[in-house]
Amino acid sequence: MKNRGLIITTIVFFLLVNTNYYWEGKLGLFAFPAFLLLVAVYLGLTIALLRQLYLLIKEKFRQKKRLLVIGLLTTVLLLIYFKPLGLVDFDKLEGNDVLVAEREGSANCLTTLKLKDDFTFRERIGCFGVSEIKGTFRVVEDTIYFDNVQPGRSGDHFYKFAVIKAAKFDNSKILGDLIRYNDITDTIGHELWITKNELQKLNDKSRTGNRRGMLADE
Repeated sequence: MKNRGLIITTIVFFLLVNTNYYWEGKLGLFAFPAFLLLVAVYLGLTIALLRQLYLLIKEKFRQKKRLLVIGLLTTVLLLIYFKPLGLVDFDKLEGNDVLVAEREGSANCLTTLKLKDDFTFRERIGCFGVSEIKGTFRVVEDTIYFDNVQPGRSGDHFYKFAVIKAAKFDNSKILGDLIRYNDITDTIGHELWITKNELQKLNDKSRTGNRRGMLADE
């Protein structure tokens, strides 16, 4: 088939875009070049689509197989145009967010921390590339402890614990400050701005689980 290479490229491109949630954070500094490559491929496929349309008109619509190639290209390009992050929100599939905190630093570097209702966390840092750190957490009174930390590609360290404090700024979008500390000797900490806080749901979940356990024992 003449357009076999084009079809394979289109399918691989579609799969890469729709699974970027799993591989982007593993690239580190190579994430940005990878993004540029995907943009280049998108533009290349757009040019290929225009060429296929030209050939189809020139052949007076006699090549039915070309119609299939055009249909595939059009579908993929439109889906990625309207859903550039993929058709499936894998982040939501991994659990509901009970706390989201973020902060933009110098050079537009953005740090986003999400705590899930299954007691796992995921920190994503976008800064001339993308890196991620995962692990679990537990809440003891007013302190959040981070455990089982899986460092990102660069082997970054992570904080031992964090506390929630009242927001320093009068902003309706900021619900409070999440101050993270390296250890108990750290008196400065690192501040993120909380944009979502539903940690109470974890307490409700624990109480529900305890009630079920008591009923089962009876």
